[in-house]
Amino acid sequence: MASVLNISAYLFTRIDDPAALRAVLRERAVTARLKGTILLAEEGINLFLAGNADAVRGFVDGLREEPRFAALTAKESWSADQPFARMLVKVKREIIRMDHPTIRPEAGRAPSVDPVTLRRWLDRGHDDAGREVVMLDTRNAFEVDYGTFQGALDWRIERFTQFPDAAATRRAELEGKTVVSFCTGGIRCEKAALYLDELGVPALQLEGGILGWFEHVGGAHWNGECFVFDEREALTPELLPR
Repeated sequence: MASVLNISAYLFTRIDDPAALRAVLRERAVTARLKGTILLAEEGINLFLAGNADAVRGFVDGLREEPRFAALTAKESWSADQPFARMLVKVKREIIRMDHPTIRPEAGRAPSVDPVTLRRWLDRGHDDAGREVVMLDTRNAFEVDYGTFQGALDWRIERFTQFPDAAATRRAELEGKTVVSFCTGGIRCEKAALYLDELGVPALQLEGGILGWFEHVGGAHWNGECFVFDEREALTPELLPR
């Protein structure tokens, strides 16, 4: 029986004291008997946590009490067992490494499309303006191999730091189309959409990423599963462990 609540959440927001915050959040998480990983950087927070449902939700609610984290939203799924071995809180230069300092999501989000609207576009074969929709997978190649959107572009990158060069090389594939970047939870595709805009290719991010898509529209236009970075390995479109 699935009794362990798993959450994935991130927020690009200015954090001036990530090292000091690390100690505070680790103590809160350990006290709540949570396990998982929290990444902190000056650009924001990224967290994957699992445990008792009340404890997990209470931890997130506590974060939201701070104005800088008020907009934090979490995607939920369930498992029968605890998928993490320990509780880690790390301070990084970036919560998702891109090595492109002009991309600053904390200063302004990339435009997005919600799952219900995107499904309508994919069902029709074009967006509301009649433009071709191109789905761009921003994840690493091994993640894509578990599953992806039907017909999505896959540039076979091995790490996200390769995305800027791949995008610059393949810019012509995207021009004149409605580009929707996507990733597991939204964090990579948000940076990707901002970088594409910097290249002169307007792009949208899929709001909530693949997990948000599964939550709101299930497995429509999707082939396979979604890789996740814990012992569950991958989730089905029903948000269940494979």
